[in-house]
Amino acid sequence: MKYGFIRRHEDEFSITPMCRVMKVSRSGYYAWRERPASDRAGRDRELLRQIQQVHAASRQAYGAKKTWLELNEQGIPCGKHRVARLRKQAGIEARRKRRFRLTVENHATAPAAPNLVQRQFQVAVPDRIWVGDMTFIRTRQGWLHLAILLDLFSRRVVGWSMSERPDLALVLNALNMALEQRQPERGLIHHTDQGTIYAARAYRERMQEYGLLPSMSARGNAYDNAVAESFFGNLKNELVHHSDFVSRDAARAAIFDYIELFYNRSRIHQSLGYVSPARFEQMKGVA
Repeated sequence: MKYGFIRRHEDEFSITPMCRVMKVSRSGYYAWRERPASDRAGRDRELLRQIQQVHAASRQAYGAKKTWLELNEQGIPCGKHRVARLRKQAGIEARRKRRFRLTVENHATAPAAPNLVQRQFQVAVPDRIWVGDMTFIRTRQGWLHLAILLDLFSRRVVGWSMSERPDLALVLNALNMALEQRQPERGLIHHTDQGTIYAARAYRERMQEYGLLPSMSARGNAYDNAVAESFFGNLKNELVHHSDFVSRDAARAAIFDYIELFYNRSRIHQSLGYVSPARFEQMKGVA
């Protein structure tokens, strides 16, 4: 109906011109809009409930556009502006991103590998370029260190490891997990910053065994490894900064859940056409 059309588009256009085009009075429209609870209000309440469910499932990470896309993916037809209006009325906001401290080390003792990626982060096939990095998470027991390897093709975390110490075993465990899960062909580019651990002989030997080509960012330049840094920024914004981990085990459990159940399988990515890494790989026929 005419009033419904105006209601759906009042966030896009001024009400007066729409009333003129639809040949209805402004007073009539406002009277219709202010009526007591009706089917329209009931539909809004139901949609708001569904919006709240998506908001909670996304760990409060999604804004209006991603919420709208997720609702449509679930088979819930709704307009983007209607979703934005209901979120605003209910005070639903995505968590604001905090600036995160980079984890780049500037004292590598082994020769740095050349930068084979050159910030070309869009990759057409899986397991062609992995990017890796490390970060740390505060718990009441002390620091917990996390190392990850991420496939640029799908943005999927293919290897990860957690430990009390930021040592060689930490990054080797993440590498071994990725190798076991993905079994890449020789020639895969393995890109990291110039941290000492990634230049360690044992790590380089493991890479050489599987035919991985080492690649490193320019010293101290986080933009050369922006995708890995972005992952840690999201992890901290969507989980770590809003958690008080009583123990390292509690942090391990939460981070496992974030990586394997949320990030890899559910969290939609703009760079992937607003689907999750797992869904993107499924669409592309990756086993």
